[in-house]
Amino acid sequence: MNHATQSTTTMTPAHLLSLYGLKWNPFASGVPVEGLYCSPRLDAFGRRSEMYLRDGGFAMLTGAPGGGKSWALRILDDRLSRMRDVVVRSIDHPQSGVSDFYRELGDLFSVSLTPRNRWGGFKAIREKWQAHVDATLIRPVLVIDEAQEMPSLVLNEMRLLSSRDYDSRTLLFVILAGDARLREKLKSEDLLPLKSRIRTHVELEAASPSELSDFLRHVISAAGNAQLMTPAVITALAEHSAGNYRTLTGMAHELLIAAAERDARQIDEKLFFEIFALPQEQAPAQKAKRR
Repeated sequence: MNHATQSTTTMTPAHLLSLYGLKWNPFASGVPVEGLYCSPRLDAFGRRSEMYLRDGGFAMLTGAPGGGKSWALRILDDRLSRMRDVVVRSIDHPQSGVSDFYRELGDLFSVSLTPRNRWGGFKAIREKWQAHVDATLIRPVLVIDEAQEMPSLVLNEMRLLSSRDYDSRTLLFVILAGDARLREKLKSEDLLPLKSRIRTHVELEAASPSELSDFLRHVISAAGNAQLMTPAVITALAEHSAGNYRTLTGMAHELLIAAAERDARQIDEKLFFEIFALPQEQAPAQKAKRR
């Protein structure tokens, strides 16, 4: 049995980590928060969000699938939660109707609600938020991922729920996150009042090769092995990922597995071209098709 085959059959996640001295897999979805990369653009959004905790209102984070939105929300959640007196909660089911939305809010903020009494729920939730504001001067934070899935009726209910005194005071700071459909959704006439209340917005556009390179260097260093990849491989991955973090980590993970199967001590450019380069026998056929 050759060495590559033997490695493939005995490979486990623990073996993979020990082989490269990693604390965790830097390319997996479950990377700890401290291992996530906070880009300058996201850091600026986080600072603005911190400023609005005393005033409340709405913020929005949008980006294409694979653009780092989920990581960004984890970083923001952790960043805000570390602040004194800040309570951060997130909606798990944005597709809910109004009644289930109130049920989820009741669970999140430990308020006993009667679904049939919407006015009672409206009043109880606001009183809970107001008590927190009176005690701390800090607004609770509600994060809604995939907000493009939230019905317009519920979005407007939330807008009304979070303000009082003829809209002169807000009781909540809401971070809406979603893809391009969220931006389009907020252009509808019935949601214009909500759109006008968005105080800060960051668009996670396609990342540049330099941003992707910074990301790779950060995650492998945080995971415990800054020399896991050669600089040339980092550059090649960044240039071949189409500005998409999910594509980047997928390719990097494939290289990591291939390197482990070969018992390679480092991911180098030779392995990169072996895994991702077009096989020589296919190249003439591809050229013929282009003609």
